[in-house]
Amino acid sequence: MRTRDWGFKRWLMTISAGILLFSGSLIFLLDWRTINKLQWHLLRLFFRMTGQVRSLLPLALPLLLLGLFLIGWGFYRLLDSLISDLGYPGSWPRQLYKTRHGRRGPRIVVVGGGTGLASLLRGLKEYTINLSAIVTVADDGGSSGRLREEMGILPPGDVRNCLLALADAEPLLNKLFQYRFTGEEGTLAGHNFGNLFLAAMGDVTGDFLTAIKEFSRVLAVRGQVLPSTLKEVYLEAEYTDASVVRGEHKIPQSGKRIKKVSLVPADAEPLPEALAAIAEADLIVLGPGSLYTSIIPNLLVDGITKAILRARAPKVYVCNVMTQPGESEGYTALEHVEALIAHSHKKIIDFVLMNNDFALPQELLEKYQLEGSYPVESRAEEIRKLGYIPIEAPIISKKNLLRHDSQLLAQALMELLHSKYAKKKALRKPGFLVNTD
Repeated sequence: MRTRDWGFKRWLMTISAGILLFSGSLIFLLDWRTINKLQWHLLRLFFRMTGQVRSLLPLALPLLLLGLFLIGWGFYRLLDSLISDLGYPGSWPRQLYKTRHGRRGPRIVVVGGGTGLASLLRGLKEYTINLSAIVTVADDGGSSGRLREEMGILPPGDVRNCLLALADAEPLLNKLFQYRFTGEEGTLAGHNFGNLFLAAMGDVTGDFLTAIKEFSRVLAVRGQVLPSTLKEVYLEAEYTDASVVRGEHKIPQSGKRIKKVSLVPADAEPLPEALAAIAEADLIVLGPGSLYTSIIPNLLVDGITKAILRARAPKVYVCNVMTQPGESEGYTALEHVEALIAHSHKKIIDFVLMNNDFALPQELLEKYQLEGSYPVESRAEEIRKLGYIPIEAPIISKKNLLRHDSQLLAQALMELLHSKYAKKKALRKPGFLVNTD
């Protein structure tokens, strides 16, 4: 039994004991003669009001029920008023249920960065609040890159996205922290307000990790967001033609095929909290996200890969649904996996989760094809020959963009988690295909 659950039950039993003691003492203090006098006075009052003498027994039960209803309704409205004043969004009974239900959920660690990771977190927080997002800090472009150069802080962009994905904030507050200043001139042009807030919080607290924790309190974040390292690192890519480029935002721009990526410096130490989360995890998820610039950079941090290998939790790689121009152009799911293990270890994963819904809107496909992006082929048989269990599921969203659907992806991972503990039995939910041969 968990400590918080026992604390809630302990106080509930304390209240119940108090009610019983109070009621029992009241019976002894008010003997039958006192009760008879009270009944007599009530009868006289009733006679004066109606001019009739009747037993009040038939009215006792309705009055008792009305009294209980008024007590219950009063307590509900009182709590509602108090909790609303504290600024918690939505229906508080639903939020309370989600919080207590989420505390009993599995401990899940997700590793990556970018919008793909944030999308997954939005789905997983409906199942558990025991979430740890380990995020890359190699970003050096856009608002994050400017703040990194001007203030000497870690890039806040991916951290901010994950915090907002896990937050139970009001829509307006969420919109505020995602707001980007427009215009072409001025010091604020192009900056994201959430990035500026994190930078200011880091300046006030004197520590980027403390800033993340305080940001989490402001937004009532479910889970924790952890940078893979607190050291300033840059991503460097070597292409198949032996040319080299440094800078995460520059890597996809060359249009060349990537041979390998590396961190500079290579000896960046992992965050201890990240290692602890990995060791305690019930499920470890790599991705979704950009293969070379979001997922692999975390595995290049000294100690992260070793911690994942030591962890007893099942490990799953979530393959992208579309190829990414300049990074994974022309890649099949098999090539995604080969690149992943080439930069880490062959046993870094147990499962590969892929999309099997290819009934995609033609207008969206044509839009992606203009950018050189195509659906990722699964190659399930070849992945199984490498020693991994391929899982195919309908996990794609077709609204405006072709990307992972938060709810479907989270559902597939929860199904996978339970199937692992069921000795890799085939998932019985319609629409899922698990190859366990």
